[in-house]
Amino acid sequence: MNGEEEFFDAVTGFDSDNSTGEFSEANKISGMIDLDTSKSTRSGKSGERPPQENGIQKHRTALPAPMFTRSDFSVWSILKKCIGLELSKITMPIAFNEPLSFLQRITEYMEHVYLIHKASNQSQTLERMQSVAAFAVSAVASQWERTGKPFNPLLGETYELIREDLGFRFISEQVSHHPPISAFYSEGLNQDFMFHGSIYPKLKFWGKSVEAEPRGTITLELLKHNEAYTWTNPTCCVHNVILGQLWIEQYGEVEILNHRTGDKCILHFKPCGLFGKELHRVEGYIQDKNRKKLFIIYGKWTECLWGIDPVSYESFKKHERRGDHPRKAKMDDGPEKSINDMPGDVTDDVPVAQETVQVIPGSKLLWRINSRPPNSAQMYNFTSFTVSLNELESGMEKTLPPTDCRLRPDIRGMENGNMDLASQEKERLEEKQREARKERAKEETEWRTRWFYPGDNPYTGTPDWLYAGDYFERNFSDCPDIY
Repeated sequence: MNGEEEFFDAVTGFDSDNSTGEFSEANKISGMIDLDTSKSTRSGKSGERPPQENGIQKHRTALPAPMFTRSDFSVWSILKKCIGLELSKITMPIAFNEPLSFLQRITEYMEHVYLIHKASNQSQTLERMQSVAAFAVSAVASQWERTGKPFNPLLGETYELIREDLGFRFISEQVSHHPPISAFYSEGLNQDFMFHGSIYPKLKFWGKSVEAEPRGTITLELLKHNEAYTWTNPTCCVHNVILGQLWIEQYGEVEILNHRTGDKCILHFKPCGLFGKELHRVEGYIQDKNRKKLFIIYGKWTECLWGIDPVSYESFKKHERRGDHPRKAKMDDGPEKSINDMPGDVTDDVPVAQETVQVIPGSKLLWRINSRPPNSAQMYNFTSFTVSLNELESGMEKTLPPTDCRLRPDIRGMENGNMDLASQEKERLEEKQREARKERAKEETEWRTRWFYPGDNPYTGTPDWLYAGDYFERNFSDCPDIY
């Protein structure tokens, strides 16, 4: 893959409210980090180290500055010439960003990592697939109401996260410029799993909406069971990018394959439909290698996921169709939406959320979304987990490579509320990478990735980017100067 072509910042992938009972991120997060709004350099006392190698004991509960208003900017003036085109070379004003890199957005897959640990500890194949399916759905849950776009990573940019409290460590790298490709690798600290893949969404503007079609394979390996699962994320669409109230839907089919047993989980992320009846809904089933249905799954990717055996499910649906079912099934608590009264020919009306998930008697709860902090709306609708991703404690920079997202001055400037500095730094970094590309072309040298290499996925045989290892040995002497 060619990583040398010109690439500008563009609209990238557009990636919650009750507690799980098994784990709630909000319950673990406390403390506030006071970041210096004037500094984006790597400061800190010599030799000082964070309480853990990089997993911070106490995590902040708010960003240093509230979200910047976008009301004074017109995205239409930029996008009106781009209808039907791929958006990878369209420069967007920084006001439409959120203060995270796309590499950090990918890391949000790990918010519900307890589901992976749960799968690893389950003895039955069917139960493991249920937890893996719940994890796949939870991985897109943080995108609910996230209408800001993350910063496009610079070529060679990296991000690491170690969370000893959650039992994992994570590393990602921007391995290609055009097409933009982000590779990631995560592993359990107890050697119970490996989770890896490469992401390169194809983005298009359709007049009133921006659609991110997923590309790239996601692989989860449960080492104790010698099992590997692969899947691809659903398509994400952001409506009313020009005028009206922004809203997000996920749609498409996600197929999760257990490569050892041949079992599959087929999940249908429903488009909202004409009257919004299917908004946020997910329905699917688990089948064995002979296509026999073993388990039915249903819920909403914004709320929760339930499952039930096929016989009970069909019995309930049969009685429901006949109208003689005693409607005792409870409605699962969830968020309500109000309809947008903008004219339909100007905007895509925000669908009214239908009744929340109707729980069929006898169902099993597979996953419930974590509560968001009360100030989430002023923080780009970040979850508590997301709020902590860009924090930088004094001394932490001594353990990080110079390419880590936390050290990007434009993202740091935006997080601190200094939009002028953020915009200036963004332009400077883009110009710096353009000049570096020209210099490589002049010297006829190729960009070399540091932590990942191109190859074939060991389970699907499709092109992928594979982790080269040794990142956590922390030899960063040959890392590129990209900031």
